[in-house]
Order: sequence, then C-alpha cells, then structure tokens
Amino acid sequence: MKLTIQQLLAAMWQDYLALTPDAKPIHQLFARQNQGVVVNDHIALRTFNLDKVALDKIARPFLAAGYQSADDYQFPAKKLYARYFQHPDETLPKVFISELKVAELPDNCQKIIHDLVAQVPESTVDEQTFCYSGRPWRLSIDQYQTLAAQSEYAAWVAAHGFRPNHFTVSINHLRSHQDIHSLNQLLLDNGYTLNSSGGLVKGSPAVLLEQSSTLARKIDVSFDDGVLTIPGCYYEFARRYPMADGRLYQGFVASSADKIFESTDTGRPVP
Repeated sequence: MKLTIQQLLAAMWQDYLALTPDAKPIHQLFARQNQGVVVNDHIALRTFNLDKVALDKIARPFLAAGYQSADDYQFPAKKLYARYFQHPDETLPKVFISELKVAELPDNCQKIIHDLVAQVPESTVDEQTFCYSGRPWRLSIDQYQTLAAQSEYAAWVAAHGFRPNHFTVSINHLRSHQDIHSLNQLLLDNGYTLNSSGGLVKGSPAVLLEQSSTLARKIDVSFDDGVLTIPGCYYEFARRYPMADGRLYQGFVASSADKIFESTDTGRPVP
C-alpha cells in the first residue's frame, strides 16, 4: 500500500526516535511550552554516490509526492555532495539529502562500500519505504572501523543504513523561543550535550540562518561479529531570517552544515 507523504514522514519519525534517545524528551519539552505544536524544519538523509543507492534514488518518494529540487552544495573536506528538496506546501519539511563521493576514499574503503552496496537488492531501492529501511547489508566491526578511520560519514551510513540522520525543530514556529541562544541554554540546563564544533551556534543573521544541534548519543549497534556502542542520530534546531523581499530564507549554509555533520563523529566526547 502506498503511503501518503504525511504517513511516510510519520514513519520516518518513528524510525528516527529508535536511534535518537534525546529526540522524544526534547520534542516533549518544546511541546509542553508550545501548546503541543513543534514544527519540523527539515529532515536529513545520507547515502553513497553509487548508482544503485545514489541521492537521486533516495529522493524518489519525495519527488513523487510533489517535492522539487531547490539547491545543491559541495563539502570538499568531507567528500560530500548534497541537495535539498522543498514542497509547495510549506507545512511539509524540507528534505536534505547528502551523498559520499566514494571514489575519493582510499581503495580499501571503496572496496568495502562497493561490497556493501552490492548486497542491496535492486527491488528494495524502488520501494517507497527504502529511505527508512535501515541497514540492508552484512557488516563486520573491522569494516566499520576501517571506514571510520577515513570517513565518519561512511562509517555512519555503513552502520545504520538508510534512515533519517536528523530532524530539525523550527525555532521560527516556537512561541517559547525565538532566539537560538536561549533555546540552547534551555537544552544545556536540561542536561543535553550540544555540538560545539565551530561554536554552539552555526551561522548568523547575516547569512539568514542559525543552526545548532545535539551531539548524537551513543547506542548499541549489532554487527556480524559483535556489538559496538557508536553514535546514533541527533536533533537539530534552526532559526531562519527574512530575505530582502520579506520571505524567510529556505536554503542552507554550506559552512554551517559542514560543522553540523560532525554531530555524529565518533571522536567527539559523546555521552
């Protein structure tokens, strides 16, 4: 049965909660202060730039639901390309999809990733639910650690597969907080650890977007030969500012997103 876009997004949210221990209590914290209303600014997804699972394949269910490609970004240091998609219905969240440029990794990492993707049945990629289907391949601890030594992003996708990497609270739609600094302080006061790479706040009113995020809490993940405790997903917070025409800026800032990606890095002091 084909899901409506609302059903698809709701299913993605439930999958995300399972990997993000902080998300539900943070969502409830803001819901209590905002009459139950917490608007999602955007969802982020990760993949590899191999044909079978490339960004365009991950975008299919969103394009079918009326989303349109809006803008793209390059992240040379992290070997990533990204594009975001927006729906004419502004109540629906934007979808930010990034992909790793596999050919820029060392040969041993390329081989691991090609071997993983070869295990994915073509038919499953065509399914509407593939974007939150999880890990579709066998993976050893050694393979994970080999990837992590070269690319935190590659290791995250290898370990978790295809699912939302983060959801994002729209600060613009909160009655309780219109300032990202006071929002961050509330989170810190409630014991949450924030991503401090590049500062707690990434961006500024000058670039029309401010962002912050929790650090992904570590969760137990099963591999073929054991269990590791590694970063899961994180929760982001975004404050958008009006452009010259008065409309809120809807895009992203590459230098800020570059730091937000680090919310799942294993080398950071994640609780």
